[in-house]
Amino acid sequence: MDTKDFNKYGKEMIDYICNYMENIETRDVAPKVDPGYLKELVPSEAPQKGEDFKTILGDIESKIMPGVVHWNHPYFFAYFPSGNSYPSILGDVLSSAIGSIGFSWASCPASTELETIVLDWYAKALDLPDFFVSDSPGSKGGGAIQGSASECALVCMISARARAIKELKGNNYEIHDSVYLPQLVAYASREAHSSIEKAAKMAIIKLRILDTDSRGSFRGETLRAAIEKDVKDGLTPFFVVATVGTTGACAFDNLKEIGKVCQNYSNIWFHVDGAYAGNSFILPEMRQFKEGMEYADSFNTNPNKLLLTNFDASALWVRDVMALKTALTVNPLYLQHEHASAIDYRHYGIPLSRRFRSLKLWFVFRSYGITGLQQYIRNHIALAKRFEQLVRSDERFEVRNDVHLGLVCFRLRQSDATNRDLLARINHSGKFHMTPAMVRGKYAIRFCVTYEHAKEEHIDYAWQEIKAFAEEFCEAEHIEKPAPIAAKKPHKKLTRKASARFSFTRSVSREIYERQSSISNLPDGCTPIIVLETDDILKSLQKATRKNLETKYTETDSTDEVSN
Repeated sequence: MDTKDFNKYGKEMIDYICNYMENIETRDVAPKVDPGYLKELVPSEAPQKGEDFKTILGDIESKIMPGVVHWNHPYFFAYFPSGNSYPSILGDVLSSAIGSIGFSWASCPASTELETIVLDWYAKALDLPDFFVSDSPGSKGGGAIQGSASECALVCMISARARAIKELKGNNYEIHDSVYLPQLVAYASREAHSSIEKAAKMAIIKLRILDTDSRGSFRGETLRAAIEKDVKDGLTPFFVVATVGTTGACAFDNLKEIGKVCQNYSNIWFHVDGAYAGNSFILPEMRQFKEGMEYADSFNTNPNKLLLTNFDASALWVRDVMALKTALTVNPLYLQHEHASAIDYRHYGIPLSRRFRSLKLWFVFRSYGITGLQQYIRNHIALAKRFEQLVRSDERFEVRNDVHLGLVCFRLRQSDATNRDLLARINHSGKFHMTPAMVRGKYAIRFCVTYEHAKEEHIDYAWQEIKAFAEEFCEAEHIEKPAPIAAKKPHKKLTRKASARFSFTRSVSREIYERQSSISNLPDGCTPIIVLETDDILKSLQKATRKNLETKYTETDSTDEVSN
């Protein structure tokens, strides 16, 4: 493809994207295909000769779109928003065109410096503590754009682990770091994102999963009791995670209580995960939930969830960037350059190669402005509140969470099984898409406002349809109910195959797996996949370390004998 063809087909692609986004409402939210559908539509091998791009464009609609879940559809109410906007898309296009690999300042000065500037803008817009802002007087901190909140959690946990082991190790340089792993313990609530558990497995450390209060909030006293017990048992607490806006119900942990507990232990790194709700701190009225942030060592939030910036983009700020660099710096000769005082973002995360992601965030901030972004989030909140009131006005339903942002967790006042089947039936229709959660001990349906241009009419229509599905389902299953409502749907039998299409899986430790009441499903409707035990990995590492030490001492003794 030459420049002339790129110009021609680039315009056609832009036209296609505009048409897609303008008319997305005419499509079903989710596909009705089965695994392997695409393999039947495309050849089993790549073509030997290049094809005309017009043919490739034609295959998008006939082959790709039938298998797409439309995350920016007005009736996509699942998960959290997948941020997207025209300025963000254009920023990504330019980033792809420039094609820089910004691992160091020298590799692309503009990429490095714009990232620093934009993250300082971002931190100030969220009213974060000054120590997170790189240009604040006396600040040792700053930010970096990571790929996801999961990556942020892992980076912080690895950095905290390195700091804790260094303190435990002292001058015992001959002992391998892995010897200290069994001594370390991290803490998170039962409502923390699964990425925390995954990070703990990857870092090979113990993770205490603690209970929340009746509103789903992680509290200081619960943490204090767990830490005191572990210290008494000779363990070293080193990492604590609090969440602002939990995945299940958008609950807010008590940062002030948790932070004060962490202050009593020098080894503890306090991380705050605000992947979704952290962006809401751009609103002054939401900043009550960040009280206690002054105790945090790190904080992350995803502009690709609630700030109209498309994936991937997760902002991470740390109190002291040297904590990251100490744990993550590897500096071979071929990556060194003469500007030693400049920031090299390869030391701030896991990958070496980094895209020019700050461009799209820069475009979004400049295109919408702070007031435009505030208006967008406030609209989501207002619409979620509207849906909450609609649910509360129908005695057959109940709301299970405190609605602060765009998420409402609701359910029929029936059994968990009934609500699970109702959700599967709604999702199977392709008209709406929602996900489940366990909220205060009961199976609930998560309704999250995600569409950028969402209006009251979208919410009202969705509620009428949800009621119609519930009415039709109750009739089919002979469940007692109040008087019938209007707009019934024709009955469709929900087959096992259709239900399975909208099931969910996640990996769990054996300990969590054995706590479940059912061996086939977790309480949130997921199908469990057992992963290798962390303790088994630790035992293997300890055994290998002991063997290495024994071999080393044996070799030393033999050398001494020869010398003598």
